[in-house]
Amino acid sequence: MKLRKGRAAGALAVLAVLVVSGVGCASKVIGKSDNVGSSDPQVSIEPTEPATEEPTTEPEPEELRAHLTAAGDNLIHYSVYKNAEALAGPGEAYDFKPLYKNVKYIVEAADVAVLNQETIISQSNEIRGANGGALLFNSPPEVADAVIDLGFDVFTMANNHLLDFGASALEESINFWNQKAQENDLTVLGAYLNEEDANNIRIREVNGIKIAFLAYAEHINGFSIPDDSSLRVIMNYEEDVIERQIKEAKEKADAVVVSVHWGVEDTNIVSEDRIELANKMVNWGADIILGCHTHTAETMEWIDRPDGTRGFVYYSMGNFICAQTDNFNLVGEMPDLDIVLDKATGEVHLENVGCIPTIVHYTSPDFGNLAVYPYSKYTPELADSHGVPYAIPQGSSTSFSWDIINDIIETNIPEEFRLLDK
Repeated sequence: MKLRKGRAAGALAVLAVLVVSGVGCASKVIGKSDNVGSSDPQVSIEPTEPATEEPTTEPEPEELRAHLTAAGDNLIHYSVYKNAEALAGPGEAYDFKPLYKNVKYIVEAADVAVLNQETIISQSNEIRGANGGALLFNSPPEVADAVIDLGFDVFTMANNHLLDFGASALEESINFWNQKAQENDLTVLGAYLNEEDANNIRIREVNGIKIAFLAYAEHINGFSIPDDSSLRVIMNYEEDVIERQIKEAKEKADAVVVSVHWGVEDTNIVSEDRIELANKMVNWGADIILGCHTHTAETMEWIDRPDGTRGFVYYSMGNFICAQTDNFNLVGEMPDLDIVLDKATGEVHLENVGCIPTIVHYTSPDFGNLAVYPYSKYTPELADSHGVPYAIPQGSSTSFSWDIINDIIETNIPEEFRLLDK
């Protein structure tokens, strides 16, 4: 028989007593020898086999989750690139990275991060940032290096400054960003080399979730793409194209993110035409709408669909970075939320939807120390030292304080979506 480890010694002791005293009629002892009186009796004891544990496997998650962060207009004014020029080390022309360092931890923490690149990058044209009064923008290539290093991996280009230096400069900028996309695994959209390129829905898989990205513009500052050019920008009034693309994107991907350039600059009033278009896009299948262009922070809201699902719209994220001279242009928004995919049903919904307020800071008299801060890292002392009251040319709303910042936030970001500590 098999003896458990704890009982083997006891069994041998009893057997020895029986042999010595001759008790019982055991003429045989189980073992290798039949001789009870043998000086070397042996008892067969089978060793205990160690218990084996069944390998434990982690249960498969019932849902997939991707954390998304976005930012508004990356608006490279003259004083923005002059700050980067002053920060450049030996052998460098510009270093924009310090301007964004305070928000880097936010972007890096995201699974996917989206930025509206408001200015073109055309290396064959002069660098401009609305200096001299002309609202023309063309930025140094080091801007791209900085925001890629920051952690953004989706760049939208659909905005009103695409043709500031003409169609050839736009084509150069598209090729520049396409090259960056190949080198750094980026997704770039909003301005396209041709119609086929425009209809190529950009889809990025993030933590197992397929996310489609689309981008549209309201106008191009009165310019138009020449008839003999194959370049393509999809405009907001092309609702038949937008509807087709959103529906196609929804068929091919789990979630749809739409970047849309719209609205009236320097106001926080959400116009009825934008509300109407946002509702259409959500009902066509958009899950997240990222509004740009007004250079101001604007409100946000859920939009319900008839089937009980819903999408979310940020009507305007305002500026990410800039050197504007009105206080309402200096407070922006960074959307921050989770896209959640139910593996059993294939349905997508949004969780932890919120918004991180940001502040563009600079000092007088020359827009020095320019940088973007999240609200959690900004202070009343920094607000008191802001250079906007002394900036030239002066804006229309030049006072600045901690109370003014909070008033802008309270006016434009509903309390339930404010992420003030992040």
